[in-house]
Amino acid sequence: MMSQKAKYALRALVALARSDGGGTMMIGQISREQAIPKKFLEQILLELKRADIVLSQRGRSGGYALKRLPSEVTFGEVMRLIDGPIAPLPCLSKIAYRKCDDCQDEQACEIRHVFERVTLATRAVLDSTTLADAITLEDIPV
Repeated sequence: MMSQKAKYALRALVALARSDGGGTMMIGQISREQAIPKKFLEQILLELKRADIVLSQRGRSGGYALKRLPSEVTFGEVMRLIDGPIAPLPCLSKIAYRKCDDCQDEQACEIRHVFERVTLATRAVLDSTTLADAITLEDIPV
């Protein structure tokens, strides 16, 4: 399940993608418009800045802006940054693989086979859906 932090990060990024011509938005404005607690949003934006997804500018016309085009930032990238691997089972994780404690044989595990299909489909959607897609499509085809 997606964490609230990841949801807030995506909402903030979508707000930045929607901002006029890639302009900056003040943290207070994002917080109010997206109903994200300001202190939590500060932490999230700092993580996104460290990952080179957003940039911040000080001063009168300062605030936060996307560092890359909305078409270059995928939901999958943001989800992995905030929540870690996109896998419902540890044995399906690409970057944090771990054998399930109660599994005798991964190759014969029916549960793993079903969730592998779910995981692959989920990754495919998240890795091919960008911020630009989110703001231009009302219904993203599945």
